Amino acid sequence: MSASQKTINLFVETDLSVHGLRLDQAIANLFPEYSRSKLKTWILDGCVQVNDQVCTVPRQKLDGFERIKIEATAEVQVEHTAEDIALDIVYEDEHIMVINKPADLVVHPGAGNAQGTVLNALLAYIPGIELVPRAGIVHRLDKDTTGLMVIAKTLEAQTHLVEQLQSRTMSREYEAIVTGNLVAGGLVDKPIGRHATKRTLMAVRELGKPATTHYRVMKKFRAHTHLRLKLETGRTHQIRVHMAYIKHPIVGDPTYGGRPRLPKNASDAMVQQLRGLKRQALHAAQLSLFHPATEEWLTWQAPLPEDMQQLLIALDDDTAIHGLDD
Repeated sequence: MSASQKTINLFVETDLSVHGLRLDQAIANLFPEYSRSKLKTWILDGCVQVNDQVCTVPRQKLDGFERIKIEATAEVQVEHTAEDIALDIVYEDEHIMVINKPADLVVHPGAGNAQGTVLNALLAYIPGIELVPRAGIVHRLDKDTTGLMVIAKTLEAQTHLVEQLQSRTMSREYEAIVTGNLVAGGLVDKPIGRHATKRTLMAVRELGKPATTHYRVMKKFRAHTHLRLKLETGRTHQIRVHMAYIKHPIVGDPTYGGRPRLPKNASDAMVQQLRGLKRQALHAAQLSLFHPATEEWLTWQAPLPEDMQQLLIALDDDTAIHGLDD
């Protein structure tokens, strides 16, 4: 975290809606973009004025029609360059934003990707998001995995969403196209940790962190299977590692999938689609969570991207010609 500071200047003239409320309750309602604990700290530190008088008592009752001013500093949590990068926004309010991430877009800056990321886009799009750890990014998708991500726009929302992730009440479902024939659904319950020799990769490791992936068959093809998957945990590369572990790697996965496997007598269209796919055929199709402010259970869905749709059409045509058993 950076130790640099940002000045916060807030002012509001209240009305009768705050009558009878404590000062800490009132400003939490008036400035929901800041957490209650942060606002209470500012009161105690003498950063809050009521009618031009410093007030350090969070429980002081208000009558209404007070002038409330806050002059404080906050630590900047993220220091990266803001960039005007278009985001596909599925949902947005003052607390959260849900985006549909395209392929070839990195979520967080890192080695070799200092710019052009989701985080850089968020810094430009949401004023003040640099005060939220990781610019509000709650969970990540791999660079070439498409689909839904939720962003917290405030510290309070981020705390709530992280708790949902940790308690496994947030639901994330994916679609994938894998190599080989899976007859029925199942689950992979194997721990995941760093690869023993290739430190940038993950692998099933006895001493790794617990990881559970549920999957069910959506459609079977001659030499491939379309799956729906649900995560219980969120380990790095979890679906990709688990599918490779059960010998059904995700089509197009350059890291865990090996060389493309072409079935016998594959049509030119099918070969073109399989070889033309330059990423893993994995898509975060559905996201469900409790809204951090209203506690309402919300669900969003994102359709399969064009490259996966075209691959499914080619696989379907191939199966229609050759049948399920070649």
